[in-house]
Amino acid sequence: MIYSLSIIVFAMFVIIAIFQVLLSLGYPLGEYAMGGYYKVLPKKLRIISAFNAVLLLCMSFIFLQHGSVIHSLDFLPINVLAWIITIFLGINTLANLVSRSKKERMVMTPLSSIAFILCLIIVLN
Repeated sequence: MIYSLSIIVFAMFVIIAIFQVLLSLGYPLGEYAMGGYYKVLPKKLRIISAFNAVLLLCMSFIFLQHGSVIHSLDFLPINVLAWIITIFLGINTLANLVSRSKKERMVMTPLSSIAFILCLIIVLN
């Protein structure tokens, strides 16, 4: 079960990373992210989105390692990193829940809450 959940979390993080790349390229999706203040993110926030995409990909591989889908990151403290990511997702879910952007609340809150719950199940097993 943990193996399968890790693959699902990986896929979710990759999809969100693609979304972040689209934001960084100037696609008009800003209402779904970062408080929804901009339809198209300004340059500084685009840089943050690009960084977020890379971070999400790293997070996805941490959960693949934690779920024993891959075995190439044995040198990292995977359990600690998985817990840090899970706690961050819990906080992120709360932030999305109180976002002033209705679009962010309606799309990103369910997405981050599902990711949080799946990650929590993974780290508890």
